[in-house]
Amino acid sequence: MVGHSKCGTSALYEMLRSHPQIFIPDLKEPAFFATDVATRLPQRGAKPLPRTLEEYLALFADATPEQLVGEATSLYLWSHEAAAHIARLAPAARIIAVVREPASFLHSLHMQLLQNHVETETDLWKTIEMEQERLAGRSVPRYSPRPQALIYSERVKYVEQLRRYHEVFAPEQILTLIYDEFRDDNEATVRKVLRFLAVDDTLDLPTLEVNRSVRVRSQRLHQLVHTFAMTQSPLVRAGRGALKAMTPRQVNGDAVRALRRRAMYSGPRPPDEQLMAKLRSRYRPEVQALSEYLDRDLIALWGYDELD
Repeated sequence: MVGHSKCGTSALYEMLRSHPQIFIPDLKEPAFFATDVATRLPQRGAKPLPRTLEEYLALFADATPEQLVGEATSLYLWSHEAAAHIARLAPAARIIAVVREPASFLHSLHMQLLQNHVETETDLWKTIEMEQERLAGRSVPRYSPRPQALIYSERVKYVEQLRRYHEVFAPEQILTLIYDEFRDDNEATVRKVLRFLAVDDTLDLPTLEVNRSVRVRSQRLHQLVHTFAMTQSPLVRAGRGALKAMTPRQVNGDAVRALRRRAMYSGPRPPDEQLMAKLRSRYRPEVQALSEYLDRDLIALWGYDELD
């Protein structure tokens, strides 16, 4: 699964993992083939990413000979290099991509990047206007791995992204899903994927919703907590130790994390309709190009025929 993020790929990953004929490792997003964009942000307790082919192949060591093996990394569709790297190692691979209406995708992605501290600017339209400035290395947040992560317009160049895979894989090896169809009929979409993978599509797999979008209540508080957690200075480490010592033993880590999430995050507000209209006008050419590329009327499906 090559992406995108915020398009149901996490739910699809979990559902496919439950199929007995498929082996997908516990580590989602190994990002091994996205050599141009894969930089893990500092995360406490995060599993290390595989750096060598030996480490990557070790992810699949527990698969049985009868199982298909695969992985899911949402960066692979955005990456300029992943498609060629995958094709060199596994020319018979089957590729699953998921695309989403650009405005709603960027709105969800922006909230995720705010949550992950990659982004600090809360105005999505302003971030798009800042793209050239950020490419020049200015106004890049401290914890952003690289300026490219903040170039939102690059994320919705769907035809360019899919073409990279069609250049190295046969058409029958690539399945492009539409997020709306997966959201509206989860089961039918999963069975379509199982038929594409040539495994038993009659099994009842659990339907899931994971990695839901959340809104950061206070960007300033959110950034302060993250900085406090990540800073390695002796003074801050001492402060963390004092807080830990004052925390009652019966309050476990999961409870603390749950309280922190409730304090800092809430459900997303409905997107501003004026903003969404501006985004749709800006990215209508991408939707038109994708409609022609996939031979699907995405202009009508995504409501772009109603734009002024």
